[in-house]
Amino acid sequence: MESSVSLSEVHRTVPINQSPNALKRLLAFLGPAYLVSVGYMDPGNWATDIQGGAQFGYSLLWVLLMSNLMAVLLQTLSARLGIVTGRDLAQSCRDNYPRPLAIILWLLCEIAIAACDLAELLGTAIGLNLLFGIPLIWGVLITAFDTIILLTIQNLGMRKFEAFIITLVFTIGLCFVIELFLAGPSIPGIIGGFSPSLPDGALLVAIGIIGATVMPHNLYLHSALVQTRAFDTSTEGKKKACKYNFIDSVIALNGAFFVNAAILIMAAAVFYENGKMVAEIEEAHALLTPLLGTTIAGTAFALALLAAGQSSTLTGTLAGQIVMEGFLNFKMRPVLRRILTRMIAIVPAVITLLQTGEKGTMDLLIISQVILSLQLPFAIIPLIHFTSNKKSMGTFANKTWVKILAWISAAIIVGLNINLVIETVSEWIANASNPMIMSMVTIPFATGMGILLLYVTFQPFLKSRKVIEHPSWQSVMDKVRSSITDESAPQYSTIAAAIAHDDTDVAVLHNAVALARKHNASLVLLHVVEGAVGTVYGQSTYDAETRSDEEYLMAVSNELQQFSISVSVHLGYGNVPKEIVRMVNELHCDLLIMGGHGHKGIKDLIFGATISPVRHEVTIPVLIVQ
Repeated sequence: MESSVSLSEVHRTVPINQSPNALKRLLAFLGPAYLVSVGYMDPGNWATDIQGGAQFGYSLLWVLLMSNLMAVLLQTLSARLGIVTGRDLAQSCRDNYPRPLAIILWLLCEIAIAACDLAELLGTAIGLNLLFGIPLIWGVLITAFDTIILLTIQNLGMRKFEAFIITLVFTIGLCFVIELFLAGPSIPGIIGGFSPSLPDGALLVAIGIIGATVMPHNLYLHSALVQTRAFDTSTEGKKKACKYNFIDSVIALNGAFFVNAAILIMAAAVFYENGKMVAEIEEAHALLTPLLGTTIAGTAFALALLAAGQSSTLTGTLAGQIVMEGFLNFKMRPVLRRILTRMIAIVPAVITLLQTGEKGTMDLLIISQVILSLQLPFAIIPLIHFTSNKKSMGTFANKTWVKILAWISAAIIVGLNINLVIETVSEWIANASNPMIMSMVTIPFATGMGILLLYVTFQPFLKSRKVIEHPSWQSVMDKVRSSITDESAPQYSTIAAAIAHDDTDVAVLHNAVALARKHNASLVLLHVVEGAVGTVYGQSTYDAETRSDEEYLMAVSNELQQFSISVSVHLGYGNVPKEIVRMVNELHCDLLIMGGHGHKGIKDLIFGATISPVRHEVTIPVLIVQ
């Protein structure tokens, strides 16, 4: 299923207030960065923040601030790419890189999204465990069924979806306001924490904090979400859109910074100052209530974790959809996309919990962060290249000072992530039961990744990229006008009408008769017997349902022939979409008319979907009537 724009179902669906009031215009743009910001406060960040605060007090707050500044820069570039070029980061990779490289980048991104979903799944399961005492294994299985709820929220519309995410983000922030009030942190200690310094042994934790901050899928996500706004596509309109989205990013990502800083400050005030060494989320929750003397602290912590897990998993679904559509130009139904991603995450979680128990969750979180670290360079470096390209970005291309800051940020983040991967893999090899086999698997893979990263980094400098030019509306309309003036409007000779033997047939036949008379075309009535007997026995079927359908079609055909139209009847058996496509092709029809039943989502799973599979298999125009 192909798609030419990012998130086609919500593309440019949010109107922009044209009021001279700047605040009203800004409010129309607010939203995409909040969806992105949840990735900066997902459960994968919590462990590093807790560890940093518990071991080193307030001294690593400056690391969080630096990470946040780099995140604002990179997300701003991502938003600008989507606004100016009308292409998200995944589509830009497909446009600019050879297809084999684009496929490899897609596979890496899919693995990273599955790893991210694994962290979000575990965060949700831990939250359920802490709030309601549900065992982690059951919490993981419960998350398998949140797909329907999440997609229902998504189908309410982009603004309502954004409002729901903002509500979850606000819940997280409110919970940590309560935590900070109860913890009573040292104000001088907080201020001193923004002064750059690294206590002994803090380097690895600082690397973990930075490495867990920028998530690769957020860069793909942001470049697509900004295109949900119906902004003016003139140069001035794009300039305003970039400005308002920058404000959106600053507000939302500073909110994420507050949450991460609050986790670290809470850990410093409660654990560090009480001499408690804490590195795991469950351990932190268990100690909060006795150390602060109130159950509110533990409840607020667990509620915030649950909200973080759910908000992150919502945006992770969108990121997966964007990546698949962008890299492959292939669109999968959101429910199937969600189930696929979640199943990939659930399988290792369940296996680990069954084999090692709840102690294995921390190892899974670490593995998920390493996988994300591996993919991160392959998102950051292309983003900087694309936004620096004057051919595609024009006057919006990165200025020299922006390039310098971007490459410095990329060097820091990528360098620290590579260091994290090397240290983790070295530890795996050292602790493996057979270090030789582990080395034979990990070292060639790491070497291949390194070569690929070098190619992605230096390819634009060695060879000019092929930039795909997308037509403007003026060029499209010029061709349309030409075809109209040439009197080359389509003429149909054989019109097929898919008959469902229900109330939708009225609209289908009304349009079919009108077009058949206008074009002096013959009319073909198609119907598929889809009962169990028809599916199994095919054309040999002649049960009551088949006889009823055949009698119905013949009666309709006889009536239509009174309009001086050539009418024929054809029955198919079994799979409705496949049979309709087969009959249309065999009968050489040049127009197909179908009726829409108006159901989607869950009902499509229950009753089946016909229109989408058919219209993407036939090569003739399809008229859908409701």
